[in-house]
Amino acid sequence: MKKDRSANAISDETKQQAMAVAKANQKPGQTKEQTKLIATGIEKGIAEYKKQQKAKARTRDKQRKAQIKAKQNQQAAELESAEFEQPIYTSQFTPLAKALAVLLVVSWGVIAALLAS
Repeated sequence: MKKDRSANAISDETKQQAMAVAKANQKPGQTKEQTKLIATGIEKGIAEYKKQQKAKARTRDKQRKAQIKAKQNQQAAELESAEFEQPIYTSQFTPLAKALAVLLVVSWGVIAALLAS
Protein backbone atom coordinates (compact mmCIF):
# COMPACT_ATOMS: atom_id res chain seq x y z
CA MET A 1 0.00 0.00 0.00
CA LYS A 2 1.14 3.50 -0.77
CA LYS A 3 1.20 6.11 1.93
CA ASP A 4 -0.80 9.27 1.39
CA ARG A 5 1.61 12.16 1.31
CA SER A 6 0.53 15.66 1.99
CA ALA A 7 1.51 18.52 -0.31
CA ASN A 8 4.26 19.55 2.13
CA ALA A 9 5.87 16.09 2.36
CA ILE A 10 9.50 15.96 1.28
CA SER A 11 10.71 12.93 -0.63
CA ASP A 12 13.43 10.62 0.71
CA GLU A 13 15.61 11.49 -2.27
CA THR A 14 15.40 15.19 -1.42
CA LYS A 15 16.25 14.44 2.20
CA GLN A 16 19.31 12.44 1.12
CA GLN A 17 20.44 15.21 -1.23
CA ALA A 18 20.02 17.82 1.51
CA MET A 19 21.96 15.76 4.04
CA ALA A 20 24.76 15.19 1.50
CA VAL A 21 25.01 18.94 0.85
CA ALA A 22 24.93 19.70 4.58
CA LYS A 23 27.69 17.15 5.31
CA ALA A 24 29.77 18.41 2.40
CA ASN A 25 29.64 21.95 3.83
CA GLN A 26 30.02 20.89 7.46
CA LYS A 27 32.41 23.04 9.49
CA PRO A 28 34.87 21.58 11.99
CA GLY A 29 33.31 21.34 15.44
CA GLN A 30 29.73 21.42 14.09
CA THR A 31 27.38 19.08 15.97
CA LYS A 32 25.12 16.52 14.34
CA GLU A 33 22.07 18.51 15.46
CA GLN A 34 23.37 21.60 13.73
CA THR A 35 24.04 19.60 10.58
CA LYS A 36 20.49 18.18 10.73
CA LEU A 37 19.06 21.69 11.10
CA ILE A 38 21.05 22.84 8.09
CA ALA A 39 19.88 19.77 6.15
CA THR A 40 16.26 20.60 7.09
CA GLY A 41 16.70 24.13 5.74
CA ILE A 42 18.21 22.78 2.55
CA GLU A 43 15.29 20.34 2.21
CA LYS A 44 12.83 23.19 2.47
CA GLY A 45 14.79 25.17 -0.09
CA ILE A 46 14.85 22.26 -2.51
CA ALA A 47 11.12 21.66 -2.02
CA GLU A 48 10.37 25.35 -2.63
CA TYR A 49 12.54 25.33 -5.76
CA LYS A 50 10.70 22.27 -7.10
CA LYS A 51 7.33 23.95 -6.45
CA GLN A 52 8.46 27.05 -8.33
CA GLN A 53 9.69 24.97 -11.26
CA LYS A 54 6.40 23.06 -11.41
CA ALA A 55 4.45 26.33 -11.38
CA LYS A 56 6.64 27.71 -14.18
CA ALA A 57 6.14 24.51 -16.18
CA ARG A 58 2.36 24.74 -15.74
CA THR A 59 2.41 28.38 -16.86
CA ARG A 60 4.53 27.55 -19.92
CA ASP A 61 2.21 24.65 -20.77
CA LYS A 62 -0.87 26.89 -20.51
CA GLN A 63 0.76 29.51 -22.73
CA ARG A 64 1.78 26.88 -25.27
CA LYS A 65 -1.74 25.45 -25.36
CA ALA A 66 -3.22 28.95 -25.73
CA GLN A 67 -0.86 29.66 -28.64
CA ILE A 68 -1.81 26.40 -30.34
CA LYS A 69 -5.51 27.12 -29.86
CA ALA A 70 -5.12 30.67 -31.20
CA LYS A 71 -3.24 29.37 -34.24
CA GLN A 72 -5.95 26.78 -34.91
CA ASN A 73 -8.68 29.42 -34.59
CA GLN A 74 -6.78 31.72 -36.96
CA GLN A 75 -6.35 28.94 -39.51
CA ALA A 76 -10.04 28.05 -39.27
CA ALA A 77 -11.02 31.70 -39.77
CA GLU A 78 -8.70 32.00 -42.79
CA LEU A 79 -10.16 28.82 -44.26
CA GLU A 80 -13.70 30.09 -43.73
CA SER A 81 -12.98 33.46 -45.31
CA ALA A 82 -11.21 31.79 -48.23
CA GLU A 83 -14.30 29.70 -48.96
CA PHE A 84 -16.52 32.78 -49.26
CA GLU A 85 -14.08 34.81 -51.34
CA GLN A 86 -13.81 32.32 -54.19
CA PRO A 87 -16.33 32.99 -56.99
CA ILE A 88 -18.44 30.09 -58.17
CA TYR A 89 -17.72 30.82 -61.86
CA THR A 90 -14.85 32.77 -63.33
CA SER A 91 -16.86 34.35 -66.18
CA GLN A 92 -19.76 36.75 -65.85
CA PHE A 93 -22.26 34.33 -67.39
CA THR A 94 -22.95 30.80 -66.28
CA PRO A 95 -22.87 27.96 -68.84
CA LEU A 96 -26.68 27.76 -68.69
CA ALA A 97 -27.02 31.47 -69.45
CA LYS A 98 -24.63 31.10 -72.41
CA ALA A 99 -26.63 28.15 -73.75
CA LEU A 100 -29.87 30.13 -73.48
CA ALA A 101 -28.31 33.09 -75.29
CA VAL A 102 -27.14 30.84 -78.14
CA LEU A 103 -30.60 29.26 -78.34
CA LEU A 104 -32.22 32.71 -78.52
CA VAL A 105 -29.89 33.84 -81.32
CA VAL A 106 -30.50 30.63 -83.29
CA SER A 107 -34.28 30.91 -82.87
CA TRP A 108 -34.23 34.55 -84.06
CA GLY A 109 -32.12 33.47 -87.04
CA VAL A 110 -34.62 30.77 -87.94
CA ILE A 111 -37.53 33.23 -87.64
CA ALA A 112 -35.68 35.77 -89.78
CA ALA A 113 -34.97 33.09 -92.41
CA LEU A 114 -38.63 32.05 -92.50
CA LEU A 115 -39.80 35.64 -92.90
CA ALA A 116 -37.30 36.32 -95.65
CA SER A 117 -38.44 33.43 -97.80
